[in-house]
Amino acid sequence: MNTGDSFDPQSADDGNAKPDIERKIKLFAGLFFVLLLIAFLVVHFMKSVYQTKLAHATVAEATAPPLVNVIAVQRSPAWTPLTLPGETAAWFVSSIYARVDGYVGQWFVDIGDHVKKNQVLATIETPDLDARYEAAKAQVKAARALVLVRRAQAEFAKTTYERWKNSPKGVVSAQERDAKKAGYDSSYALLAQAQAQVGIDQSLVDKLKALEEYKKVEAPFTGIIIRRHINVGDLVTAGSHHTVPLYRISDDNPIRIFSFVPQRFAHDIVVGSTAKITVNDLPHRVFTGTVTRTANAMNVQTRTLRVEVDMPNPETLLVPGMYVNVRFHVPSKGPVEVPPAALKWRSSGPEVCVVGPDNRVHFHHVTIARDDGNILELGSGVSAGQRVVLNVNSELANGDIVKPHELRMKLANVGKTQG
Repeated sequence: MNTGDSFDPQSADDGNAKPDIERKIKLFAGLFFVLLLIAFLVVHFMKSVYQTKLAHATVAEATAPPLVNVIAVQRSPAWTPLTLPGETAAWFVSSIYARVDGYVGQWFVDIGDHVKKNQVLATIETPDLDARYEAAKAQVKAARALVLVRRAQAEFAKTTYERWKNSPKGVVSAQERDAKKAGYDSSYALLAQAQAQVGIDQSLVDKLKALEEYKKVEAPFTGIIIRRHINVGDLVTAGSHHTVPLYRISDDNPIRIFSFVPQRFAHDIVVGSTAKITVNDLPHRVFTGTVTRTANAMNVQTRTLRVEVDMPNPETLLVPGMYVNVRFHVPSKGPVEVPPAALKWRSSGPEVCVVGPDNRVHFHHVTIARDDGNILELGSGVSAGQRVVLNVNSELANGDIVKPHELRMKLANVGKTQG
């Protein structure tokens, strides 16, 4: 037996393993290629289906009627609310000035205080006026004393003249009698002059006495002190020219509210009508006032009419200078109303696009009775219940078929949305 050719089992196993690995690799590569091919075919098929659907959808969309928003024409209410900005003003407001020269002795009220009519607000010390008043009273006394002297002189002159007048002729001369007559007349003239001087002096006393009353600064009406410009010891001067007022007082009940109405609504605001007032700072309060007067003339710059509303203000919740909202009620001008977005302007005039029962559109000429910015009141051209297109496309023409999408909302909201 040849021992050099002996069999090695491990070498035989290695030789068989290599072909198996190669076969597995080839099998895996083949499967991977098949999977890639299947994926490619699936993606190609899906892309082809998507493109086909897209083409059909594009054709369908191109041939389908256009989608439009429509809203039903509504009847106009009997009254239309008109809300405008307004400003409050005091019923009475006054600046209180000194009526006499002097200096402030005391002041009794300050800003925010409620005062009654004729209530003393401050006192003014007037030493110069007091001295002149006392001197004037003394002058009156002296004048009255002079009247007594002149009266005694007149009585003496009268008796003397009567004695000389009744003397027998030849006892006194005519010249002496005339001299006594002249003395008599002169004495009564001096008496009349003295009496007149008493009246002159008394009038000065009365004047100074009246000025003495102005040492007390009183409220001219019931109201609220809104400004105080004085302190104790301040010098004050009589009059209102080139001087600072002592106080400023305001009466806020009732209170005035001024609003400016546009020209197109000017004839609809009637004196005696009711207005509602709201304030942003008081969201849950609604106040009621009455239109009391208008300017009866338009502001040439703004083309607006100034309107005054008077309102009771017992709680003084409203004060002068506040910004408020004033809501008037004006009568409607047209039988129906639409939002501004429904209107289309053409060379022939305003039109609306009406959608018929067969979904075909037709353009109607309309007349505008009133335009308040949010709502158009139409006088003719359409009737209540008809459907009109909003934001009309320029490509729409009479007879075109559309796909209407009806909006169900208040016209005021539509107008605000479109506006």
